[in-house]
Amino acid sequence: MNQIETKILNCSAIQEAEKNMVFAARLTQRGHVIHSMEDLLQLYNQSYRADTVETISSLPHPATQKFTVITVTVVGASRRFLSQITRHQNEVKFMSASLQYSNYSKAAAFVKPYEILQAPEKIQNLYIKSCLSDMDSYEALCKSGISHDTAGYVTPQGLRNVLIISATPYQWKHMIGQRCCRRNTDEMRIVMLKVWHELQLKNPALFDPSKTGPFCQREHCQEKKMSCRHPISKNFTPAIILEKDYPLLFQEGSI
Repeated sequence: MNQIETKILNCSAIQEAEKNMVFAARLTQRGHVIHSMEDLLQLYNQSYRADTVETISSLPHPATQKFTVITVTVVGASRRFLSQITRHQNEVKFMSASLQYSNYSKAAAFVKPYEILQAPEKIQNLYIKSCLSDMDSYEALCKSGISHDTAGYVTPQGLRNVLIISATPYQWKHMIGQRCCRRNTDEMRIVMLKVWHELQLKNPALFDPSKTGPFCQREHCQEKKMSCRHPISKNFTPAIILEKDYPLLFQEGSI
């Protein structure tokens, strides 16, 4: 799973999102002094401090965080991850590599789940053998004249994929908070922790753990009786969580 890569495609949008958030919040309190477009633009370009961002992002007014979209690409996650993450539809857009237009014959690669990565070599080989068997069937169907789209039904869930996700800062925080919880699959957590790490590096004030992390890190677990009963420390950054929960990803030669 260390072959899964994430990257913010429009880094400038993070600063733009911050600026728009502050502007939108100020606008609600300045309507009586804005009489022209010049007045509005002066407000839009007015400077602000980091603590202003922290204060506004903590307010129960998510609309201020919805005027800009941040686009992230994920390379190497499985099609199972695709089926899970695309359940988020509110203010989120997705574009994925297509089984209809892409031909994976002789080009397939597979995610090795973290639990499999921890298992004996015999189990790891069994998993890869199963994936390769499915792809043999895929290639045989394609050679027999069946379309790539139809043949795609036999491809394994572990088939690596390419995905673009575009969402508002508010929705990124919602997805990260929900999907970094230990009730998710390891792959889901790893991908979303990596995305969160990149967002936090670009804007610590907007994406710090107290506003973005799993619910147990921000307030309290919302899973009730389904809780893992192992809350994440409030001071842990996504990088620390990754290293503590998935140490094999940081070992040389891991897959």
